[in-house]
Amino acid sequence: MDRIMNPERIECDDNSLRPKKFEEYIGQEKIKNSLDVFIRAAMGRCEPLDHVLLYGPPGLGKTTLANIIANQMNSNIRTTSGPAIESAADLAAILTGLKSGDILFIDEIHRLSRPCEEILYSAMEDFMLDMILGKGPGAKTMRLKLEPFTLIGATTRAGKISGPLRDRFGIVNRLELYSVSELEKIIRRNTKILNVSLTDDEITQIAKRSRGTPRIANRILKRVRDFKQVEGQEIMKAFKMLGIDDFGLDTTDINILTTLIKKFNGGPVGIETLAAASGEDIVTIEDVVEPYLLQIGYIAKTSRGREITELGRKHEYK
Repeated sequence: MDRIMNPERIECDDNSLRPKKFEEYIGQEKIKNSLDVFIRAAMGRCEPLDHVLLYGPPGLGKTTLANIIANQMNSNIRTTSGPAIESAADLAAILTGLKSGDILFIDEIHRLSRPCEEILYSAMEDFMLDMILGKGPGAKTMRLKLEPFTLIGATTRAGKISGPLRDRFGIVNRLELYSVSELEKIIRRNTKILNVSLTDDEITQIAKRSRGTPRIANRILKRVRDFKQVEGQEIMKAFKMLGIDDFGLDTTDINILTTLIKKFNGGPVGIETLAAASGEDIVTIEDVVEPYLLQIGYIAKTSRGREITELGRKHEYK
């Protein structure tokens, strides 16, 4: 869904804003500090870094962290995603192409097929690749030695990764949502890269509307830049044109909330009924809209369905 507030939407020029080293990466201090220790220890032993699992909501910097790890390790990184690896043969080709010390980054690793997961078990533990050649009674098992490598997996749904695969990651980190002050630092850094002139108050206004997510902050910053460049608009007029209110809610969020209030007296109401009444599809509500509304305490999920909270009722809907 093409919403400016959708944290899963990735813009093609995001790489220009990505930090390249830990010193440039703002936020996630505990993760940065621990990874820095693990990386220096691994390099001191001339060993690959242990396998890393990064999980948390979309847009918080998992891909950026993977690339920083590769830079800090002076390693080549091979990037792919769970849906892109369609068969065990595809994964085997990737693994056999890795050189010693390389990093394999698999985004959306929870979407790997079961056969691919099973190949990773021995690859991660023993750096061995177990292949079955042929079918039926004449099938043969072949074991290939792999070069030592580091697998970095990223996911928004750690619970969907099978236990055996999850247990093979030696380093597991959850990325947390960013504070307004951290987002202000990110926006201030990126105004220099994008050559945008903003006051401290304007930077704060963007940060407050960014849902704790750097990807959304960067996207709003770019759109504000466009409005200022072409129409010279004040930042509050730009927010109005973008359909973003003071709390970072957009038209889709407002539609769900007002549907709950006006058509169901606040709920509770089942997700299928809410989707039909609001005109939004179930996946959009569950994966894009609900997480933020739950986080700020505007809706609640009960055994009987979704219902609006007192805080959600007090919001000024425009």
